[in-house]
Amino acid sequence: MTTAAHDGKSIYWHRELPPLTAEYLAEHTVEADSGRVAGAFVHGDELWGRCYGELMTRTEARLAQEIARLGGDYAHVHDESIMPKHDATTGESWLHGRFTYMLYRRAQVVARPASQIEARHL
Repeated sequence: MTTAAHDGKSIYWHRELPPLTAEYLAEHTVEADSGRVAGAFVHGDELWGRCYGELMTRTEARLAQEIARLGGDYAHVHDESIMPKHDATTGESWLHGRFTYMLYRRAQVVARPASQIEARHL
């Protein structure tokens, strides 16, 4: 069984799903940037790959912060937009990402009053 209770996972990407018992709270968006690199890059080249890796690391850190801040337990990212950015003045490039996710919490266990439990066993 791969739930956050067993493996500590709290961020799920696209086709990955949070535990079936998770309760939906709300939809949110988070944005992040990679570090800047000198020069321009092309999708798929070494600089792009480095920026992409950094963007995803920063995005996961931001998602973890937002999960905690909003009182959730899981984030399911279902939409993303990643755009290259370039500052002609400095000659630097970076990636900017916008990620839309659903926030979930662990299912709340509701204890039944003893009178209901006893009534079932009569």
